Amino acid sequence: MKVQYWEEMANHSDPESCVAHREVWSEALTGETSRPAIELRNHSIGNAHGVAIPEGHAEHDVNRKTCFDPAQSETLSMLGSDLHGSWEISSVPEPQGAGGTGKAQSRNPVAHAGEKSDTPVVPKKPSNKGGSHSGAPAEVVEERGVAKGNVSENPTPRTPSRDKRVSMGLEGVRIAARQDKTLRFTALLHHITPQLLAQSFYTLRHDAASGVDGVTWEDYEEGLTQRLPALHREIHTGAYRAQPSRRVLIPKADGKQRALGIASLEDKVVQQAVATVLNTIYEEDFLGFSYGFRQGRSQHDALDALSVAIKSRRVNWILDADIAAFFDEIDHDWMLKFLAHRIGDQRMLRLIGKWLKAGVIEDGRRVAATKGTPQGAVISPLLANIYLHYVLDQWTQQWRGRHARGAVSVVRYADDSVFGFQNELDANSFLAAMQERLGKFGLSLNVKKTRLIEFGRFAVRHRKRRGQNKPETFDFLGFTHCCSTTRQGQFTLRRLTVKKRMRAKIAEIRAELMRRRHQPVAVVGKWLNRVVRGYLNYHAVPGNLYRLGSMCKDIGRAWRRSLMRRSQRRKMPWSRFSRIAKRFIPPIRNLHPYPEERFYASHT
Repeated sequence: MKVQYWEEMANHSDPESCVAHREVWSEALTGETSRPAIELRNHSIGNAHGVAIPEGHAEHDVNRKTCFDPAQSETLSMLGSDLHGSWEISSVPEPQGAGGTGKAQSRNPVAHAGEKSDTPVVPKKPSNKGGSHSGAPAEVVEERGVAKGNVSENPTPRTPSRDKRVSMGLEGVRIAARQDKTLRFTALLHHITPQLLAQSFYTLRHDAASGVDGVTWEDYEEGLTQRLPALHREIHTGAYRAQPSRRVLIPKADGKQRALGIASLEDKVVQQAVATVLNTIYEEDFLGFSYGFRQGRSQHDALDALSVAIKSRRVNWILDADIAAFFDEIDHDWMLKFLAHRIGDQRMLRLIGKWLKAGVIEDGRRVAATKGTPQGAVISPLLANIYLHYVLDQWTQQWRGRHARGAVSVVRYADDSVFGFQNELDANSFLAAMQERLGKFGLSLNVKKTRLIEFGRFAVRHRKRRGQNKPETFDFLGFTHCCSTTRQGQFTLRRLTVKKRMRAKIAEIRAELMRRRHQPVAVVGKWLNRVVRGYLNYHAVPGNLYRLGSMCKDIGRAWRRSLMRRSQRRKMPWSRFSRIAKRFIPPIRNLHPYPEERFYASHT
């Protein structure tokens, strides 16, 4: 059951910070900042002049006072002027001499030099004659020189506050979002330019699957110069229509199938452009413990943060939480309300709403979407992070500051989260409160995958004292995390490739080797080298080499078996195959540093 929106917002004011000043690396583990939580905002925005208010005209209080901010557009975008573009004055070069551009020695000064209008003006009428005794003119006609102070400065005028200047492009949006966490951007669509659409097009994967229209990346590139201006015109006039996604089912490691939504190429281009604009805002809002699908962060950054938290912070209990069917259960109404906290441009919100309600094509018929976002769409990871930022991240920040008695560490990657607790009481209380919190927004925890286990440096000692077995393990981002010890007997965290996924990968490679057994050895070897090397690039972490070595041995035996099936002669001596395997199968070695080295290097 949903709660009232304004009541929910009242529960999100002013999250408390445990310590006034934190180290930079501590925020990556805990996400603790002094930023405010969700605040009440009025989402109806009026404009009596018919002018698109720039993003700097934000609303900071309930009185809706209009102010100017560094995120303001370079030029006011008049109604109906989107088709003609937003023409702006380029930066003015420095003057060559003391008199600016062109000397004021004639009556026709340079009028178009450097796009400046304040050129010197020579008086056209003579001075009035003065008295006979003084010999000086009675009245001198003044000349107008170059305006001082506007040559090397920003060509856009100062705001009425006289201490803030109009920002230039997305960098100004990022600066404004960083300076004011309550700022609502009311003019963002003008940042979607043909240049940004072209950049977004070339950012997409060239070999990605096509959508319902069947247009591939190469097909769209042929008429790119004509397609992008037309697409830009459709976006700014409201004529753009999102196409339904193509439903594709892919197998999962547990034997089930995952439903993906493959958008059309044109939708991918627009979604990538919108994600670029929104990322400049929300990258300043996301908390430090959020790692999923963010710029400059990867799965290994999340794994390093979790390893450092378990080994160096007070962690005795681990809550491995997984949200059931998260991408399929996102509530559209709540999604748009969360977006409205920072996005005041109704055109941008309508554009996102079109993608949410586009639906999918399944068995030749269109299925309307009432909730969820297609998993596989370009915009879906960003929308998922925004949804969980308000539903889970800020709430977790508040809860551990107000209710936790011990230390709490958090690492979240998309819908997979790991929470570390010092006290078992805090862990149980948080789990119950988290289930209630998610239920308010249409989400629930996966009962089979969510577990609370005793884990950490003292887990072995405590469980042995109670007569229990060794601590349980948990899986996160493809690795099984185990309590282990070093040669000196000190506690350490060991990360191993998940057995189930490794066996599934070996079976997949074995089947492909049998299918390719009649191809030349060099061709199969190059393909196998790419597959194994790509697998090692992710899984070759310290402490996991023994398991990866056994995997490569199984792959080598499968390749030798396929070569022996090429003809009636079932002979492939190990001496000959060893030379082949040494040539094509990459060696096993650490490809990642120790977690502490990379974590502290990137957070200091």
